[in-house]
Amino acid sequence: MDKKLQAFFALIKAGLWGEDLLLSQYGYLDYDKIYHLAEEQSVIGLVAAGIDHTVDVKVLQEVALTFVGSALQLEQRNLAMNKFLEKLIEQLRQKDVYTLLVKGQGIAQCYERPLWRSSGDVDLLLSEVNYNNAKNILIPLASKVEEENPKILHQGMTIDSWEVELHGTLCSRLWKSVNNGINEAKDTVFYEGKVRTWMNGQTQVFLPHADEDVVFVFTHILQHFYHEGIGLRQICDLTRLLWTYSDTINKNLLEKRLRKMKLMSEWKAFGALAVNYLGMPQEKMPFYSPSTKWKRKANKLVSFIIETGNFGHNRSFSYYSNKPYFVRKAISLKRHMSDLAKQFTIFPLDTIKVWNRMIIEGIGEVVKGR
Repeated sequence: MDKKLQAFFALIKAGLWGEDLLLSQYGYLDYDKIYHLAEEQSVIGLVAAGIDHTVDVKVLQEVALTFVGSALQLEQRNLAMNKFLEKLIEQLRQKDVYTLLVKGQGIAQCYERPLWRSSGDVDLLLSEVNYNNAKNILIPLASKVEEENPKILHQGMTIDSWEVELHGTLCSRLWKSVNNGINEAKDTVFYEGKVRTWMNGQTQVFLPHADEDVVFVFTHILQHFYHEGIGLRQICDLTRLLWTYSDTINKNLLEKRLRKMKLMSEWKAFGALAVNYLGMPQEKMPFYSPSTKWKRKANKLVSFIIETGNFGHNRSFSYYSNKPYFVRKAISLKRHMSDLAKQFTIFPLDTIKVWNRMIIEGIGEVVKGR
């Protein structure tokens, strides 16, 4: 990596773990480029915290103010989201609808500075009965309602300018054994009551137990990695979750689940990325291997992540609005094939599985004219 990227990852590490940073070793830095990188990867808050932990050089005031100003905007957004979430969950409970918060603000509580984590949607996981009841309660309150996907029980909507997603399952667009593992973890949460809690203001918010949350977070990373691109923020989420609950996560259960889902290769590669690029302590990363094989895969992962940006941030999707239908499909196919060629060099067998499923889904979409 060039000095700019090295400094960028060093700042993320300092922000993730609250450690002092010696920034002078990277020489002159173009902070505009570092800012754009942080924006593309949704880690502005972490980089701002990293600048705050720099001990050997005085970062220019205007630079520090740019990053801290953006972090404070994140803080205000997160405070507003937390208030909205408190109100939303209370509205549902008053109608005897109980839900779990997944990803997002729940994972944020694992960070040193929860309010400096870039936030996204409000994702609620519900039993099938509660999913249908929640739809009936919330859709009348929404200013925008997306088309439902009844196959996986997913309904998106916008309420008070916030995007809310209801999930009756967390099934991915990966292969069958992955979805079986996700459903097994979901059933464990609902039928065995394996949850943890977060006091959000005056409201107790239920989150999945860490054993199950690791499965949900990791498979969510892979879903986006294979289909549109993933950002560093999601991987930082995984590292903070694993670090926070390192003493309580059932490692034997996690290994059993990863092997049943056939995801051990992905886990070790992303584990090498977490340790070698994000500073995750080796002893806190389950099944970490120092083998050169996994370091090489981690290097390729980082190249792909930097290229695509968070959820494909670096890519233009303007062709969706200004190109004819079959031209759009051709551009999309070409882009997916380019990505799959790169992914094949990292996870060859699983890339073929994704490719086969993608072709079948794509044909189905064309037949339906979508």
